[in-house]
Amino acid sequence: MGVPPLTSQPRSVHSQSVVALGGGHGLHASLSALRMLHDSLDVDRITAVVTVADNGGSSGRLRQEFGVLPPGDLRMALSALCGEDEWGRTWAELFQHRFGGEGEMQGHAIGNLVLVGLWELMGDHVRALDWAGTLLGARGRVLPMATTPMDITAEVRDPHSSDGVTTTVRGQKEVATTPGEIVQVALDPEGPDACSEAVQAIEEAEWVLLGPGSWFTSVIPHLMVPGLREALTRTPAKVVLLLNLVAQEGETAGYGPVEHLAALMRHAPDLALHAVVADRGSVPDTDALAGAVGAVGAQLVLADVASPGEAHHDPSRLAATLRALMSA
Repeated sequence: MGVPPLTSQPRSVHSQSVVALGGGHGLHASLSALRMLHDSLDVDRITAVVTVADNGGSSGRLRQEFGVLPPGDLRMALSALCGEDEWGRTWAELFQHRFGGEGEMQGHAIGNLVLVGLWELMGDHVRALDWAGTLLGARGRVLPMATTPMDITAEVRDPHSSDGVTTTVRGQKEVATTPGEIVQVALDPEGPDACSEAVQAIEEAEWVLLGPGSWFTSVIPHLMVPGLREALTRTPAKVVLLLNLVAQEGETAGYGPVEHLAALMRHAPDLALHAVVADRGSVPDTDALAGAVGAVGAQLVLADVASPGEAHHDPSRLAATLRALMSA
C-alpha cells in the first residue's frame, strides 16, 4: 500500500522550499507562519523536522507503554500545517483535543493515539506520518529528527555552589525543570541515526529555520544528531535562527538574546548562520546583539514578531518577516 501524495499547490516563480527544525509550541508558531506563506504561494514545500525526546505527559506514557517515538510534538507540527478551511480546522482541533475525566485516557491527545495506531499498523514511523499528513490535508511534511526514542541529558551547575560542580540530569522534563545553569546537553543513546528523509530535506532546501522553542530540549538537540548536524553544515540552504522572546523558567533563566545565541554556537561552532531574527521589543541591548550576530557572520533581522502584549510569536507577523527575508 503506497502513501498518497501530500496536498500541494502550483509553485509560483518566487516560491521556495523550507525546512523548520524544533519542537513544541515554538515549532508550531514557525510552521503556522510557513503555512500562511504556502497558502500565498511564497513557499511551495514545507518540511518539519521534530525533536523526539519528550518523556512527560501523554507522550511519555505512550512511549513507555508502546516503545514508540513520543508523538506529542509530531502531532502539534501536523496540526500547525492544517489549512484554515473547515476540513483543516476540524482535524487540527480533533488532533489537539485531550480526554478529560479521571480514567486511564485522561490527558491523552487524540492525535497522539492516532499516530501510535498508525505506527503499529504500518511499522514505519515516517510512512505513518505521511499518511496522517494526507488525512489532515497538511500543507507540508512532518518528520522525526531520528527514528529511535532517546533521552536528553544535561550537565547542570548548582547556582548556589562556589566550586562549579555539575550534576547530570536525564530526561527532557527533568532538564527543563531542574534549577541551575545548563552547561551542556547531550543525547542518550549518543549519536543516534538521523531520519534519512530529514537529512535529504535539509540538503535540498533553500531555507532552514532553527527555533524558536525550548532552547536546550527542543532546538539544540537537532545539532546533537550527527547526520542532521552534518547536513546543516553542508547544505546550500540559508540557515535562519529564530530567537526566543523571553527566558524560559528553569531552562534558560537569566538568558537574553545574546546568551541564547552563544549557547547554540557553543554546541555547534561549525554551524553557518545566514540570519538571526529577533523581536524588536525583546532585545534589551541592540548593539550587543548586533555584535554577537556579526561575530558569527550572520545578518541581524529586527522585526515585530511577538503577539502584542504576549510572550509568544505571532504567526502572521512572523510570516511577513520571513517573506521579506526570503525575497530580499
